[in-house]
Amino acid sequence: MIKAGIIGGSGYTGGELIRILLNHPQAEIDFVFSTTRAGKPITSAHQDLLGLTDLAFTGEVNPDVDVVFLCLGHGNSTSFLKENNFSEDTKIIDLSNDFRLKADAHFNGKEFVYGLPELNKEAITSADAIANPGCFATAIQLGLLPLAKAGLLKNEVHINAVTGSTGAGVGLSSTSHFSWRNNNVSWYKPFSHQHLGEIGESLDSYGNPVGKLLFLPNRGNFTRGILATAYTAFDGSLEDAKALFKAFYAGAVFTHVSDEPIHLKQVVNTNQCHIHLHQHEDLILITSAIDNLLKGASGQAVQNMNLMFGFPETEGLLLKAGVF
Repeated sequence: MIKAGIIGGSGYTGGELIRILLNHPQAEIDFVFSTTRAGKPITSAHQDLLGLTDLAFTGEVNPDVDVVFLCLGHGNSTSFLKENNFSEDTKIIDLSNDFRLKADAHFNGKEFVYGLPELNKEAITSADAIANPGCFATAIQLGLLPLAKAGLLKNEVHINAVTGSTGAGVGLSSTSHFSWRNNNVSWYKPFSHQHLGEIGESLDSYGNPVGKLLFLPNRGNFTRGILATAYTAFDGSLEDAKALFKAFYAGAVFTHVSDEPIHLKQVVNTNQCHIHLHQHEDLILITSAIDNLLKGASGQAVQNMNLMFGFPETEGLLLKAGVF
């Protein structure tokens, strides 16, 4: 059993990590750190865990845990690690955007590996620190990586993706209130979303030309999940595209190419990514779907933990979708 610490355990991603790790056969939660709830039971923030854990939030950190998950707001992981030292043997998995870009990957003597297993599996297995990908970035990259590797993203890529309200975090805002979000859809940060940087670096990693990415993110009137569509020019048949994608993901335990059109409920509450391909004249349309809190955050973080410690990649992550 390895011992895990969670920093920032009262939010959505921290709560999902607690739920996964409580049922992980090879990991034990050592502490859950919170500046706002220290001393209070975990169930004060996550009421669904009543009867499943007696853990309480703490304001103290054990620097000798085997792995620590940072579930902090963007920009806060850097300051936390400056103020709190962990042992040389403690592996770090950060769920913020602080270390995702190559320019930010070196910090305090550690090199943060970009934690998308379908892209960097080998590097993740030997890493001491992981920068967990963003949720939009995960869904979009998984839809485009096979084309990038094959050098088939030379033209403009038009991307439209809709996310649930949990993507905005546990704090309330004018656009996350029920009365605003319910029966409503809206776009935000058109063509300038912060995840474009990490998406671009991953697609460029194969050394092939990549066309301009035109990304329009949308807020959906549901709580969990991301459905992303992307289309670009494609010189080949639908069968060619399917063969390309299925070969690329042949060894991926959580990413699967569907011959039938996909929908969000297939993946919500799971660590799965489902992908579907459709051709229209000289365009290829790629649809990808994930749960933003699992494959887009905490589930992928545990997937990375499994790889880092040599556990089966699916350990603790064989979760059930709720399709009705």
